[in-house]
Amino acid sequence: MQRFFLTVDKISTWLGQLAAWAIVILTVMICWEVFSRYALGTPHAWVFDVQIMLYGTLFMMAGAYTLAKNGHVRGDILYGFMAPRTQAFFDLVLYIVFFVPGILALAWAGYSYAGESWAINEHSSISADGPPIYPFKAVIPIAGVLLSLQGLVEILRCVICLQTGQWPSREEDVEEVDVEKLKAMVSHGDDAAATAMPVKGA
Repeated sequence: MQRFFLTVDKISTWLGQLAAWAIVILTVMICWEVFSRYALGTPHAWVFDVQIMLYGTLFMMAGAYTLAKNGHVRGDILYGFMAPRTQAFFDLVLYIVFFVPGILALAWAGYSYAGESWAINEHSSISADGPPIYPFKAVIPIAGVLLSLQGLVEILRCVICLQTGQWPSREEDVEEVDVEKLKAMVSHGDDAAATAMPVKGA
């Protein structure tokens, strides 16, 4: 089971890192467009459409990567002080109530949108000669499938944690807030305050 978890983590990580190259492409493209528009006087209408598609691709493909790294936004200050089983219980409830319906809807609707877009060879209507957008819409169901697969792994991790009281290991554990350091700081602060407190009658 752990090998399955780590394999899915690696897939999500690799695809997320691949999608991150969209940042480099965006940076180069926008810099060139600014130079071309203001220095050469030759703007390109298609750049606006392409930058939106690249941004969308980046964020959608980063979803499974962020989930694999346990990096989505949460109230770490409260969550980090909970016991692992309590964390797993809340995570499992939230996955079942919110995550699963939302991601399944994303994958299903994205498949329909992408299929229709490919069928009509859809192009952007923002500019007169807009670029094709059917490749971008194909990213929607792909992101939905990746998130569904990574979500399944996270749900199974919750179940295992409820059974054992310990979270299964990840390929690379990443926390936005180092909970152990935070606990140590709070404990040290309490000890320092107790030491500095004057003793009555002294």
